Amino acid sequence: MAAIKALALFSGGLDSILAARVVMAQGVEVEAVQFVTPFFNYHLLADPQAHAERMRRKYGITVILEDISPGYLRLLHAPRHGFGKNFNPCIDCKILMLSRAKEMLAERGASFLVTGEVLGQRPMSQRRDTLNVIERDSGTRSLLLRPLSAQLLKETEAERQGWVDRARLLRFSGRGRSQQLALAAQFGIKDFPAPAGGCTLADPILSRRIAMFYSADSPVPVGEISVTDIRLLLLGRHFRLPGGGWIILGRDQGENDAIEKLVGEDDILFDMEDWPGPTAVLRRGGSCYPEDEARRAALHNAGALLLRYGRPMPQDFAVPPVTWRHGNRSGAFVPSGVAEEVLRGWALL
Repeated sequence: MAAIKALALFSGGLDSILAARVVMAQGVEVEAVQFVTPFFNYHLLADPQAHAERMRRKYGITVILEDISPGYLRLLHAPRHGFGKNFNPCIDCKILMLSRAKEMLAERGASFLVTGEVLGQRPMSQRRDTLNVIERDSGTRSLLLRPLSAQLLKETEAERQGWVDRARLLRFSGRGRSQQLALAAQFGIKDFPAPAGGCTLADPILSRRIAMFYSADSPVPVGEISVTDIRLLLLGRHFRLPGGGWIILGRDQGENDAIEKLVGEDDILFDMEDWPGPTAVLRRGGSCYPEDEARRAALHNAGALLLRYGRPMPQDFAVPPVTWRHGNRSGAFVPSGVAEEVLRGWALL
C-alpha cells in the first residue's frame, strides 16, 4: 500500500505544530502549508528555504509557503461572513485557505487536510456551527481532519479509510492550554510562539488604517489596491496631500530602508541627504500629478513634511535641500515650513 500523505495548514503556532505531529505519529507523511499575505507571514518570502530548514530543525515538520495575497486582497472588499472585532475576516480567511489547500491536494499528492483548530477555542471561528460553515463553504467536508478535537467531531474520510486511528486522536476543547502544553512536552517541543494574534488585521490600531484603505476615504481606488500598497500602509506616517497624493514617511532607519525598497516606477522618492530625517514616497505621484504646476506643489508639500519630521535644526541653521527621484528624473529643492495645523489636516490614520 502506498504511503498516505496529508496537507496540514500551518500557522507556526503551537496548535498547528501539534496537529501535524499527531498525524505524523500515525505514520502519515505530512507536508505543512503556511499561507502568506501582507497581513501575516509575508516576511518569510525573503528566504523560504531558511524558514523550511528552521521548521524542520525545531519541529521535525516539512513546511512550504503559499502566497495567497491577490485573492486575500479581493476578499477584504466584502467578506461573506463579515469581520471580527477589528478588520479580521476570520471565517472567510479560513475558507479561502482551505479552498486553496483543497486544490493543492492533487498537486502535492495528498489525500486529506489537517488543521490545528480546537473546538471552542476562538469565539468567532472555532465554534461548532462555525467549523461546519467553514467545511461547507470550502468544500472540505470529510476531507478535513482536526486531530486535536477529532473525537468531539464527526468522523472524517481519513478515519473511515483507516489512514489514521480515531482512538489515537484527541478531544481538546475550550480556551485552556494545559493539554496542549502537556502534549508538546511529550513530543519534546519546547520552543514555540506564545499564543498571540499574528495577523495585522486583528491589531486594534493598524486595522483601523486598513479599514480606511478599503473605504470611500481611501487614497487609492479600492479596485487598484496592491500588495505593495498594503506593505507601505503598514509602515510609517501617512498623509494625503492637496490634490489627492498619498505620501508615506519612515519613522526610523528600518522603515526608511523598507520604503526605499518598495518604490515603484510611478512613485516619487524623497530624502534629505544632508540631514537626518525620514525617507518618503509619494505613491503613484507621477499619475496623480500629471500637470507640472500641480506636481511642483506636491513636491514642496512633501518637502514640508520631511522638514517637519526630520531632526530639529538649530536656530539660524541653513535648511538642507530635499532630493527627489521619479524614474530616471531627479532634482533637489530647499523646503519651506507649513503651519502645523495644515500638516495635521493632511494626516491619515
